Amino acid sequence: MLTKTDSNLPPETDDAGTPMSVKIRQRLIASRKRFNANDNIADFIAPGELELLLDEVTEKMKGVLSSLVIDTERDHNTKSTARRVAKMYVNEVFRGRYVQAPAITEFPNAEHLNELMIVGPITVRSACSHHLCPVIGRIWIGVMPNERTNVIGLSKYARVAEWIMNRPQIQEEAVVQLADLIQEKTRPDGLAIVMEASHFCMSWRGVKDPDSKMINSVMRGTFLKDPNLRREFLALIPGRHQ
Repeated sequence: MLTKTDSNLPPETDDAGTPMSVKIRQRLIASRKRFNANDNIADFIAPGELELLLDEVTEKMKGVLSSLVIDTERDHNTKSTARRVAKMYVNEVFRGRYVQAPAITEFPNAEHLNELMIVGPITVRSACSHHLCPVIGRIWIGVMPNERTNVIGLSKYARVAEWIMNRPQIQEEAVVQLADLIQEKTRPDGLAIVMEASHFCMSWRGVKDPDSKMINSVMRGTFLKDPNLRREFLALIPGRHQ
């Protein structure tokens, strides 16, 4: 995470009136870094600044509620809603944008394991980038290791999945981001990920179909080249079919 003395940062003034979001955005632009909804920007947030960003989001959320003609001054139910929503977005639902990746301890494959390993289902929660509606689903991860593959603990798969999903996401892009991260950390011969999720932008609004789900997958390495291995992985996922 950056510090105020980081020589790579663009010079900043001590203008107390500049919103925290503007300062962070200026750093990103100066570094030519993308800051899409599902990008992590933790490297551009200094210690203590996330709380200031939270304060800013709270004030902006008060404006949204006011524009919705909600009397937050007299309505006891919504008096603290702006702060609650700001904390939900910054500290929970979109937390994966603002904090560094979880620490992942990697171990060498001392026993030269080379058999299919499946982790899941991992319950994941995200938000659709289009409407910021909840996306709730399950992920299964298949790994075909080799003697050079790094081994990580089972709980770490859930942690990295949570870090990736706790951002405004599009399901297809989220699975690719997760695959990229696991591939980088473990370097297996093959990697397969299947995600099945319900999207509230379809059940809560729009067509209002409560039973609709989206299923997508990423297959890499031996899972992509070997149809028998791919069938074995899919057949071993409870409730899923080939």
